[in-house]
Amino acid sequence: MKKIVIATSNKKKLEEIKALLSALPIEIIPQSDLGVKSCEEPFNTFIENALVKARFASEQTGLPAIADDSGLCVDALNGGPGVFSARFSGEKRNDENNNNKLLNDLNNNENRRAHYYCAIVFIKNFSDPQPIITEGIWQGEILHVRKGHNGFGYDPIFMDYKTDLSAAELSPGLKNRISHRGQALQKLKQKLKILYG
Repeated sequence: MKKIVIATSNKKKLEEIKALLSALPIEIIPQSDLGVKSCEEPFNTFIENALVKARFASEQTGLPAIADDSGLCVDALNGGPGVFSARFSGEKRNDENNNNKLLNDLNNNENRRAHYYCAIVFIKNFSDPQPIITEGIWQGEILHVRKGHNGFGYDPIFMDYKTDLSAAELSPGLKNRISHRGQALQKLKQKLKILYG
């Protein structure tokens, strides 16, 4: 089986990636298992941040790498928090504080439209000049109160338009089929099938 390093330390994100790529003849290894620490994400776009994370993990391990960069983009906040989704509430950032800040920022705002966006990058090696890049977008809106206990991040306050449920109310299987990361990973899976079949 081909070994591929995953450039994330987020356990729940890692579970989603492993589940969606489980049918492929590849062994997915978290970068933390190989002693690789998280790298800086200095860019203003998801694709650039995903690419720098993949290159860093590949350079450190000598393995092909997969990295994702994803976040929540809210219309009323001009696309914010965007690439800063995980760091939205500053020094004391965590899911709870990020959700609280977003709800406060949208207080009394009628425009609740938002979408999750995901960019996933696969590289064969550190200097790969042709990275595979796939994207996914999940449309919805920001709820006024939290609903559900599944998922992570902004899932309790993000309502999926197709089901009228919060992302945190969806089963993991359904979320993996319709989410931004699920969409991007399904596209990546098709491309990796050609490489590793």
